[in-house]
Amino acid sequence: MTASARPGSVSGPVATGTTAPTGPSGTAPLAGLTTLRVGGPARRLVEATTETEFIGAVTAADEAGEPLLVLGGGSNVLIADEGFDGVVVRDARRGVVVESEDTCGGGAVRVPAGHPWDEFVVEAIDSGWMGVEALSGIPGSTGATPVQNVGAYGQEVSEVISSVRTWDRAERRVRTLARVDLGFGYRDSLLKRTLHSPSADRAWGPTPRYVVLDVGFQMVLATRSAPIRYAELAAVLGVELGRRAPSAEVREAVLGLRRGKGMVLDAADHDTWSAGSFFTNPILGADAADRLPAGAPRFDAGEGRVKTSAAWLISHSGFGKGHGLPGPAALSTKHVLALTNRGGAGAGDLVALAREVRAGVRAAHGITLVPEPVLVGLRL
Repeated sequence: MTASARPGSVSGPVATGTTAPTGPSGTAPLAGLTTLRVGGPARRLVEATTETEFIGAVTAADEAGEPLLVLGGGSNVLIADEGFDGVVVRDARRGVVVESEDTCGGGAVRVPAGHPWDEFVVEAIDSGWMGVEALSGIPGSTGATPVQNVGAYGQEVSEVISSVRTWDRAERRVRTLARVDLGFGYRDSLLKRTLHSPSADRAWGPTPRYVVLDVGFQMVLATRSAPIRYAELAAVLGVELGRRAPSAEVREAVLGLRRGKGMVLDAADHDTWSAGSFFTNPILGADAADRLPAGAPRFDAGEGRVKTSAAWLISHSGFGKGHGLPGPAALSTKHVLALTNRGGAGAGDLVALAREVRAGVRAAHGITLVPEPVLVGLRL
């Protein structure tokens, strides 16, 4: 698979509901399954179309002691050029199930993990379910959204999640986690934390202990959005902060803002050959926040902590838009927080750029940026 392959395509054979080997010669390349379009071959690639197949593939890998990578939309992962010497499982399940819908209780819906996220957003808006309209245009699968507690333009997915059904790899059973049990935080959740936390006699990764099967949402019935909390979005919509707007208009405004930052997938635009924001916004204690330059953004993160902008830190550490050009990996020409593949980059090129940016920010401001994508076979 070349770096210019269409996202979501795969050139080699894909086993459906099995763990049939694809061979050592790279017949299951992963580059075409990620939005960065980077990644070598998998030992085996499995595509599951039912929950039974999905759980079976995960369980078989665990019982055989094989490394496991559950891959959704590939929008938040950077895979080594050597590939993944284990089993890659893709969840191909689709379909939104409406469990209940009334003016008193709102809309209760359940979505399989493999369902494309933005397709669900469109259905929510069309159905009059409020609360995800500002999350339009985010690539990837629905099952990935609670892991990262995906958020944008003043909304976080945790605000409308009621529960997450998972496969518990440690206890080897289906386990439903209620919202209160999921420990949501900024780009964080219990699901994500089990990626690195050991359990019993083993550690997990690059797939967490809890593998998402489906996500339950509870949403208010409304054709107007949740209150607008993001100043840039409010300005585009021409409304005051805290006011509401038609959800369809919010979606179009968000898509316009995201396109302007290279955050809507476009095969012809190398600025979109990225994993989105590569670094999370740092959350600092009071002492570290006091050392920020006077012009640095500051947002209340609760418990005496302050959140600042990773993009601001990068741009004020000597890294401008397009830094790295004409090389194979460079910062986006539209947004410094995105590391992009300019058409021929390998994982090593992107990691080298990430290290350069992180070291520059640390030297300039004493803050170590934390990568947001899952790194498979790589370390910063």
